[in-house]
Amino acid sequence: MGGLGGGVGAVLTAVARVALRTGAVLLLVSLATFALGQFAPGEFFDEARLAPGMSAGAVDGLRARYGLDRPWPVRYGRWLAGAAHGDLGPSLAYNAPVASLVAERVGNTLLLAASGAGLAWLIAVPWGAWAAVRAQPSIARVSAVLIAVTLALPDLLVALLLRLFALRSGLLPASGMTSPAADGSDLADVLRHLILPAVAVALSLLPAVWRHARSAVAETFRAPFVLAAKANGIPPARLLFRHVLPAAANPLISLFGLTIGSLLSLSLIAETIFAWPGLGPLILEAASARDMNLILGAVLASALLAMAGSAVTDLALRAADPRIRRPAGGRP
Repeated sequence: MGGLGGGVGAVLTAVARVALRTGAVLLLVSLATFALGQFAPGEFFDEARLAPGMSAGAVDGLRARYGLDRPWPVRYGRWLAGAAHGDLGPSLAYNAPVASLVAERVGNTLLLAASGAGLAWLIAVPWGAWAAVRAQPSIARVSAVLIAVTLALPDLLVALLLRLFALRSGLLPASGMTSPAADGSDLADVLRHLILPAVAVALSLLPAVWRHARSAVAETFRAPFVLAAKANGIPPARLLFRHVLPAAANPLISLFGLTIGSLLSLSLIAETIFAWPGLGPLILEAASARDMNLILGAVLASALLAMAGSAVTDLALRAADPRIRRPAGGRP
């Protein structure tokens, strides 16, 4: 019972630590975003002043209604008080609650990011392991050339070339998440629209994952326990899947945690190029309209996704390596 209670206490402590860290990061991100937004010229109601029939008094009344006439520290404090209760404020551009607008887009961004990352890892890890095991000069040269070409192409150019391919060939949709005649419940239609954005994300991630997979597998193959297993006559396939890949998992899991930030950035680029209705276009629209509440909501959602990915990475590392679960100087 004491061991069970200690285990529950350790879990609760870890959860509390993660919650505090997440709250502190989101607070700093929101403060930095709000403060930087004050250096941008203009505000949402500037264009209203140029509209025919809109008097200066009417514009000032709208600014006062939404609190834009107050100093930015006061406005940030009011926003923060509402955010603590789940209210991210209204979007002036959409005339709708920011929380609902962001919630509609988060799932789309998560779908694209997960699809692109999954595709990159499904290709890069077996390819990298194969290149490390079958280290013939011809294989190494061809693999190195393909990776170098992929790495040399800018992420934006990759997405633009894929969209150009879609526009010229007509084989796949070039933009959007669904066809005009279809609704969101048509899974096959959504998957067709997902292919090219996911490929754009995957191609940008693939070089880093391939190089780390090849390096991790090659290094593990030189480990003493692998050499001993070879000497005992263990078949190569069993040696690779039962011994080498599990031992090489830790650096790959760590790489996944390190690439979460770039994964979200790549997803935002692909969303913008392919008009995928995720957080990327929403952030651009909010920045263009100088809708501060919407900018804050979208940026916080992106930060929360990144931190959730880091938490998943920590859990995966603990599951893959018992030494991480073991207290220093103690037993597991």
